[in-house]
Amino acid sequence: MAKRRANGEGNIRKRSDGRWEGRYTAGRDPNTGKAIYKNVLARTQKECKEKLKQAIEENSKVDIIKAEQYTVGQWMDVWFENCAKIKVRPSSHKTYRGYIDNHIKPNIGKIPLNKLSSLDLQKLYKKLLSGGRVERIESKNQPKGLSAKTVRNINQVISSAMDFAIDQKLIATNPTDGCALPKLEHREMKTLSVEQLASFLHEAQESGVFEMYYIELATGLRRGELLGLKWEDIDLEQGIIHVRRQIARIDGEIVEAPLKTKNSYRTLSIGQDAVEILREQQRKTNSEYVFPSPTGGPISPDSVLKMLHRVLKRAGLPEIRFHDMRHTFATVALQNGVDIKTVSGMLGHYSAGFTLDTYAHVTTAAQRQAANTMNNILSDAAGN
Repeated sequence: MAKRRANGEGNIRKRSDGRWEGRYTAGRDPNTGKAIYKNVLARTQKECKEKLKQAIEENSKVDIIKAEQYTVGQWMDVWFENCAKIKVRPSSHKTYRGYIDNHIKPNIGKIPLNKLSSLDLQKLYKKLLSGGRVERIESKNQPKGLSAKTVRNINQVISSAMDFAIDQKLIATNPTDGCALPKLEHREMKTLSVEQLASFLHEAQESGVFEMYYIELATGLRRGELLGLKWEDIDLEQGIIHVRRQIARIDGEIVEAPLKTKNSYRTLSIGQDAVEILREQQRKTNSEYVFPSPTGGPISPDSVLKMLHRVLKRAGLPEIRFHDMRHTFATVALQNGVDIKTVSGMLGHYSAGFTLDTYAHVTTAAQRQAANTMNNILSDAAGN
């Protein structure tokens, strides 16, 4: 009677074409009981032994019957519904769903989950970089590529789904490991100078939006955090603002959402001028929100950006992003002697090191000024 080979056992033979083949039992069909065989091929016996050993080791980590039930597209849906929706902020659900439906499933969705390779992913990322933008065509009728940041985000989504597949014993290794990712494009930071701030605030006053932009420049809040402020978050007697929520657009609706990170939940001190400006704002409004829409609810983040661009244009200033107002706060604070740790805490960054990297150009200039100052002091002391 033939020996019944156990799962994971293998043998090696030389084929008629000169290559070596390693064959092993990967499992048994639950319905028929028949063995499921897998094989590896190599040019030499030594290489074949190494490949066979690796394949058997990886196979021991995988439930081969379950693994063959999913395509990449099916697994991405399972992961999104059962994992991502729990771990990811609600404001990111639509973004993740868009990555899956618009880019991942149309390109690699039909590949069996346990067959997805790093090469498949590299081809996907190359394609997305050159022509991945949905419903956008350049002047020469060529589709426009996605940004490096978006492609890296898509890789992160796939990587998380593959890690979950490893936990479920569907695959042995994560195919995103070792993928060559595009370098992030450096987006130039634009800030308003002290002279430009005077022109900007004068025009903001003329346009009736002075209070909102003054508080932004005094605190460096993220746009959603500024719009999410309620009067219950502000202690005017103590000059304190508690940052507790943000306003975001989710599925087309303007809603309250949790903050970006745990460090985003913070308490800020404000100066007396900011306190008085907020008192004036409180007298003008009849809403729980500090900066409400005309109907009393939260303002759309998009409309605030359009408003900023109108004020800048009327003031004769260059167009900047709303986030650059936050950069302006940090830059002016650092240039005027506020220490990096304090600025980092006010911005809600996860570490002072991140803040230092972000504003290295400011701190480098300050260090150069300090070096020159010390040079002059020591030169005078030495009698030079």
